[in-house]
Amino acid sequence: MARTSALVASLAAAALLTVTGVAASSAAGGARPVSTARIAAAGHWVNTWTSTPQLTEPGNMPPAPFTRPGRVFADSTVRQTVHVSVGGTHLRLRFSNAFGGAALPITAVSVALPDGGRAGSGAVQPGSARKVTFDGRSSTVVPVGAEAVSDPLDFGLRAGSNLTVTLYLADGQASDDITSHPGSRTTSYMVNGDHVDDADLGGAATTAHWYFLSGVEVWSKSGTAAAVVLGDSLTDGRGSTTDGNDRWTDRLLTRLRSTPRTAGVAVLNQAAGGNRVLNDGLGPNVLARFDRDVLAQSGVRWLVLFEGVNDIGTADATEAAQRQVTADLLAAYDQIVVRAHAQGIPVYGATLTPFGGNTDYDDPNGYREAARQAVNRWIRTSGRFDAVLDFDRAVRDPSRPRRLLPSSDVGDHLHLNPAGYRVLADAVPTRLFGPDRPVPDFGLH
Repeated sequence: MARTSALVASLAAAALLTVTGVAASSAAGGARPVSTARIAAAGHWVNTWTSTPQLTEPGNMPPAPFTRPGRVFADSTVRQTVHVSVGGTHLRLRFSNAFGGAALPITAVSVALPDGGRAGSGAVQPGSARKVTFDGRSSTVVPVGAEAVSDPLDFGLRAGSNLTVTLYLADGQASDDITSHPGSRTTSYMVNGDHVDDADLGGAATTAHWYFLSGVEVWSKSGTAAAVVLGDSLTDGRGSTTDGNDRWTDRLLTRLRSTPRTAGVAVLNQAAGGNRVLNDGLGPNVLARFDRDVLAQSGVRWLVLFEGVNDIGTADATEAAQRQVTADLLAAYDQIVVRAHAQGIPVYGATLTPFGGNTDYDDPNGYREAARQAVNRWIRTSGRFDAVLDFDRAVRDPSRPRRLLPSSDVGDHLHLNPAGYRVLADAVPTRLFGPDRPVPDFGLH
């Protein structure tokens, strides 16, 4: 019996070390930033913020002198802010080299609270900065195609707040291919030299892109969970306010946080402008990125799918082509549902919003509109989704249902303005994300 008790205790200790990533000592011989005792309380890791990794297009590369032939961000500091969903007692960061053409050597990283709590700030609150480590070391090298997760850091983070992440790359990345998220709608700062510890980078060069940073996780209560949203530019926030955090997913987060029963739900925006379900475009197609952007995220309990308009809009404006893309989209939606259900994740399908009057997508014969209507009819009536979010009904003009409401239209008759994104968020029943909502029995589907 004594030997059995000792074995159980040993396994429990090993499990604790595995879950927390905290060891008694590190390769560098230094102490971890978090003790097992501090993080042993009941809870789990949940992603509180994500951005979809993408191969950086030439027009979205860092400005000179941070980009030069064959090397990016050499001897450079990059400061970025992100808007988190749920809070926690500890955090850790994820850095992606999914599309890098060479290994990504990160020399130093820190986290802090931005000055005034503002998104897109180049300054941080004095005394709030903390150093981030990887296996106890200040630096790490992320292999090509891989991701690196930092050590847990004792850093209390409030729900709905902004977080500053600053990294320094001494050697830079030796490639013209790097990983970023161009549609950040958030100001980032860049300066030559090691300025990780500087309180203010206000005089640095700026750009509205995120580079390398792909996720923030928090150690939170066991009831905390995440909803992933797969989408395109309508979810990525084209038409929203830079540094305003007023995408529809941000608005939904505000609604969820206002009610105690849903205050522990993180909203993870895994959208990319120009993205498609079936074929690569700006970023890999949804079927290709599903495992990385949904299943690999921590604490996921729900999936929202709001994508397909770019598939319809880029297919030929012929009756045959639109019939084909409609059939292919429905089959792809079914595949997404099957793959999510296999992991116990319910899927909520959102209808596609109007694009009547858009120069690129609206065709005179209405073949693409017919495809959109057919897709929406299937989303509403097939029964394959565990719930339907009728975004089409929410923002279409009742007098001209092929078009967006003028009050919601950013002006291109495809994307929404901040008021329109609020309408989308308000169309989501928050009861779908309640902790008492039963997990469906998916049967053989």
